[in-house]
Amino acid sequence: MIAHLGNTERVGADYLHFLEALVDAGFEGEIAPDYANRTVLATDNSLYQYLPQAVLYPRHADDLQRIARLAARHEFRHVVLAPRGGGTGTNGQSLTNGLVVDVSKHMNAILDINVEARRVRVQAGVIKDQLNAALKPYGLFFAPELSTSNRATIGGMVATDASGQGSCEYGKTRDHVIELVSVLLGGDLLVTRPVSEAELDALCARDDAVGQVHRVAREIIDSERERIRDTFPPLNRCLTGYDLAHLRTEDGRFNLNSVLCGAEGSLAFTSEAVLNVLPIPAHSTLVNVRYAGFMDALRDAKALMASSATPTSIETVDDMVLSLAMQDFIWDSVAEFFPEGDQAVNGINLVEFNDDDPKRLDARVAAFCRHLEDDTSVKRIGYTLAEGREQIARVYGMRKRAVGLLGNIQGERRPLPFVEDTAVPPEHLADYITEFRALLDARGLSYGMFGHVDAGVLHVRPALDMKDPADEELIREVSDEVAALTQKYGGLLWGEHGKGVRSEYAPAFFGPLYPTLRRLKAAFDPHNQLNPGKIATPLKEGEADVSEQPVKWVDPGLLTIDGVPTRGQFDRQIDERVWQAHDDAVYCNGNGACYNYDPNDAMCPSWKATRQRIHSPKGRASLMREWLRLQGNADIDVFDESQRKRTEGIWGFIQNFPLRLINTFARRRGAADFSHEVYEAMAGCLACKSCAGQCPVKVNVPTFRSQFLELYHSRYLRPLRDYLIGGLEFMLPTLSRITPFYNAALGNGLVDKLLAGPIGMVDSPRLSRAGLSKQLKDWGVEVASPTTLGRLTEAQKAKSVVLVQDAF
Repeated sequence: MIAHLGNTERVGADYLHFLEALVDAGFEGEIAPDYANRTVLATDNSLYQYLPQAVLYPRHADDLQRIARLAARHEFRHVVLAPRGGGTGTNGQSLTNGLVVDVSKHMNAILDINVEARRVRVQAGVIKDQLNAALKPYGLFFAPELSTSNRATIGGMVATDASGQGSCEYGKTRDHVIELVSVLLGGDLLVTRPVSEAELDALCARDDAVGQVHRVAREIIDSERERIRDTFPPLNRCLTGYDLAHLRTEDGRFNLNSVLCGAEGSLAFTSEAVLNVLPIPAHSTLVNVRYAGFMDALRDAKALMASSATPTSIETVDDMVLSLAMQDFIWDSVAEFFPEGDQAVNGINLVEFNDDDPKRLDARVAAFCRHLEDDTSVKRIGYTLAEGREQIARVYGMRKRAVGLLGNIQGERRPLPFVEDTAVPPEHLADYITEFRALLDARGLSYGMFGHVDAGVLHVRPALDMKDPADEELIREVSDEVAALTQKYGGLLWGEHGKGVRSEYAPAFFGPLYPTLRRLKAAFDPHNQLNPGKIATPLKEGEADVSEQPVKWVDPGLLTIDGVPTRGQFDRQIDERVWQAHDDAVYCNGNGACYNYDPNDAMCPSWKATRQRIHSPKGRASLMREWLRLQGNADIDVFDESQRKRTEGIWGFIQNFPLRLINTFARRRGAADFSHEVYEAMAGCLACKSCAGQCPVKVNVPTFRSQFLELYHSRYLRPLRDYLIGGLEFMLPTLSRITPFYNAALGNGLVDKLLAGPIGMVDSPRLSRAGLSKQLKDWGVEVASPTTLGRLTEAQKAKSVVLVQDAF
């Protein structure tokens, strides 16, 4: 679809100029400066809400080059851009007050699968589970595992150097990236892969942006090697964001992918990736170890890892997450693996083993189980085995869903991700978490915990009410203390989910090495246009290096955890009565589970059909929240209006009709009202309620959609088709008497055009010539009316079928 500007209300004039120039430059994707798209992409899976100026949906790499080429022009150096994939980041990585560049909508093709070489070529918008579904027939898979794998894109995984379960065996995303095709600011294509010294010489000799970035990166690794070695801790998760430690590979080659993986779009746009893929293990077993207390599960990590059986991964879940799972339908599928006994289970470790030889796997599992029985360092309740991928998938499915259920804890305080991917040496994890819990307990905060004990990463989500300014202030207090605590234990604040707005802590962690990161940023992005404020700011020519001064240095160009607008700041503008009356929408936490790519999954068919985020449950919930806020700011009492609407009656309808008529004509003349954009999003909902059943936070679009439409149509006339469809049930008995004429009319082209045009109805069904009652009687079936059901005998009831019209 050719790009169009559409509704440009509230977009800055300078950005409108850029968008118009982009259209003139031949941009073939979509440009969305409308308030609806901007509102939906103002949030991700974090605390923050940052309204962009517009959203760009490039169609291919040429579009990315057009964006980058235009942004590098002197007149557009104030334009900032942030690439976006699935929007699953927990630290605002893809949020910006500039332009969002969303590659997930169109750039999502798997370009090549080379089974013999075990490598694939994909566009940046490909979903991780989408890729693994395509690889499964060949017995292959892309290894880095994520709890958001059904909506996380490969480009997003590259941007955060993502990893999760099994990272001790499989590593991080960068360990599986063979080649990246990126677009530099200015439009040059950058192809990166491990290169020899001779190839590096040729790249550095180039007189363009590609040569510039290679020259700076080589000079950094060659001159700062010892400082880099001393700064980067020897952790499995290493350090996300400009991974200088791996610029030189073990065999001496130079690999610029190490800094692009984890750069969060602050250096270039990722267009394509060549990835290595692995054989799916032929046989797998999961040992489910149960504990009376969660700290016992953490203290057991050292003993579990000491086993000679060498497990693939060790995952842990605390009592809060377990209790949420037990209250959800998902527990029925895994209860057999966690039997009830005399002691309550308040913590589990899930220990996975994989092997291509079933006998060798059985021997390893048996050795591990003997180890559990012989080791008495920690008290364990017991263990069970889940054997085969089907059983294991059920257990991991429970863990994944339970993580999402954290967002649905009742009450205003809900667990939030902002200090939840710290990494420390695994042997220090239990002591570290003891202090972590103490600082949360001192503030009276509840929390959920889960994570990867083999990697020393535990996801801790304290429960806060971000509408309460006092709770919002705790973000700063807790973050500062946790940052200091991780440094005390030789760990990192960002072990898995990237830096984002937490980049303010980078100077303290990197110390004298931080200016080196700034030099690298300057080589790629000299004017700070690519996702500015994240990871590092460009070091300007002639700027003094102040990072080694004894006074703690703060980079003023970085975003801060309390300097970016939060959702809570907007939510507290909504009247509490209105908030509680629309709880089916307002508690959406942005986890994006509704973005599930799988066409066979029940979640939201309108999202899957359109691939437009405004038509997803998260999108509709975001629009509803913003609409409620804007109504309140305009001094419109939505709660009171809704109450009056319910008691309006026919006389109230007649009284309001002239005003509705005036408003409707004003709308047709193009009068601005955000309500119309919300209406367009709600109108596509099929009311199937898959969201209410599948969303871990129980977002219920049909419920708040009906609330919205009730108020919307108190201001604007309903379309004629609503009345026709609404009255169809009463008209059918009459129409059935003229079935041949009715069906003939529907077959007339003029009637079809009339229905499709001004009325808006297409594919209207024909009527059958005989009613259901007559057809049943013709088949010898006795038909009873509802009034006679109570007079049926038990024998008759046993042979009866009750047909309920429109049961939904």
